[in-house]
Amino acid sequence: MAAVAKTPQEQSVLDFFRILSSGDLEAIRKTLHADCEWRPMVENIPGAGVHGPRDYIVDQFLAPVRGMFAPGDPKTTVNTIVSAGDFVMCESRALGKIADGRIYDNRYAWALELKDGLVYRIREYMDSHYIATLFGSG
Repeated sequence: MAAVAKTPQEQSVLDFFRILSSGDLEAIRKTLHADCEWRPMVENIPGAGVHGPRDYIVDQFLAPVRGMFAPGDPKTTVNTIVSAGDFVMCESRALGKIADGRIYDNRYAWALELKDGLVYRIREYMDSHYIATLFGSG
């Protein structure tokens, strides 16, 4: 079941994932603080490393990552969400197809910090073994 926001910060995070699922990079850009940093908490898989600021994240990180998937995929559903002020934690599932038609189904945990109502810091935790196996780097 999809999570329901209890605070404005949680709603901002749910909106971020809804927009991220759309694949609309310009809409995603509007959800991110200019000084945003996105850090997948993994090594040696596509997308690993620290990414920022906002325009780099959208143009150099998200655009190529989204390009690995069928148009409009994957879709992310936030299942649980909790917050303390501008700090939000959530669990999600991403489901869709990669560009070659294989199914993508991964679970994530996220630690997000907001600033000025925008996503400012992202720490992304995922099943890295699944990613490495699926994309041939493991």
